[in-house]
Amino acid sequence: MGTQNPANPGPNDAKPATPGKKRHRGWRRFGIVLLVLVVLLGIGRLFLPRAVRWYVNRTLDQSLIYQGRIGEITIHLWRGAYSIHDLRLDKVTGNVPVPFYSAKRVDFTMEWPAILHRKLVGRVVMEEPQLNFVDAPDDAESQTGEGGPWLKMIRDLFPFKINSVRVRNGSIHFRAFHTDQPVDVYLSKLNASVDDLTNINNDITPMLTTVKAKAKAMDQADFDFEMKLDPFSYHPTFHLATRLLGLDVTKTNDLVRSYGKFDFKGGWFDLVMEMDAKEGQIRGYIKPLFRNLVVFDLVKDAKHDNPLQFFWQLLVGTAEEVLKNQPHDQFGTLIPFTADETTTKPDVLAMIGNVLRNGFVRAYLPKLEQGAVKDQGINFSTPAPIEANSTGEKS
Repeated sequence: MGTQNPANPGPNDAKPATPGKKRHRGWRRFGIVLLVLVVLLGIGRLFLPRAVRWYVNRTLDQSLIYQGRIGEITIHLWRGAYSIHDLRLDKVTGNVPVPFYSAKRVDFTMEWPAILHRKLVGRVVMEEPQLNFVDAPDDAESQTGEGGPWLKMIRDLFPFKINSVRVRNGSIHFRAFHTDQPVDVYLSKLNASVDDLTNINNDITPMLTTVKAKAKAMDQADFDFEMKLDPFSYHPTFHLATRLLGLDVTKTNDLVRSYGKFDFKGGWFDLVMEMDAKEGQIRGYIKPLFRNLVVFDLVKDAKHDNPLQFFWQLLVGTAEEVLKNQPHDQFGTLIPFTADETTTKPDVLAMIGNVLRNGFVRAYLPKLEQGAVKDQGINFSTPAPIEANSTGEKS
């Protein structure tokens, strides 16, 4: 048997590939894989909004009382977010002409700074949201939001826990359509924030979640709201303070005519409220204050066709005139109350006593009273009193 000459290789001997050809083949495979991924991502990006829209619609239809409708869905893959446009939740029982909730846009997005704390959490941003509460004699036509699985809906709409919320240019309305004049009392230009719902910093302070809001009441008066709460407590545990300053009372005449059967001719309204809850037991107070108030006007009220209306207006105006603090031209009181998760008990005797205190001892100021709330860092500054000139306008 003869031996093959190494210098003359046989037909079955493969020629080894050069390093350059190996690199070329590797880059070509990488390019093919990358192209396939780009094509798949493009196809997925094309159909993803439709899939998300279908899922959002199914999530919003969890309630038997409220029906959801949405506009377009926008996906923001680069920031881990998506947007729901023209969101609307309508009550399907009865004839309620306004939605319970609507928003121009709602964004669900990853909260990227939380990744530094090894937490995957999200943020909700609501653009121009509107919330409508409706009073009506029939429960089917009233609207309180009761019966809707709202927290479950929010959890289902985003795969991660929500850590913060932002509200931009929102509004809250109390409406009634069954009255002689439709009632609409509202907060507008509402900007609010909710921070640290999931304790991403592992803070040991129980009251770690902060809620803040500012708005205009009836497009005119300043409204402030602050709250600190324990989101992990089984029973409500929180400190809350809110204040309304300088509301022109004539803007609420549709409300007081419908529910109080009188009206205001002029004046200003302030309101302060504080609540302190520990393990579901709530203590607090409400402090309503009326300044430069005019309830009865002989010339205007004499035009009433109903004499009972005239005498009721006279009675309310006389009571206010007798019980008000004359040097400060202010009628007001402080109403303490206690509550639990089911009932509220106002202290009526204390309310009457505080009417007399405001009228004949010392006028209340629109400031916070409870030290417990102040200890949480909630401390609205005491404003200068708003005086009224001879024309009834603020000076």
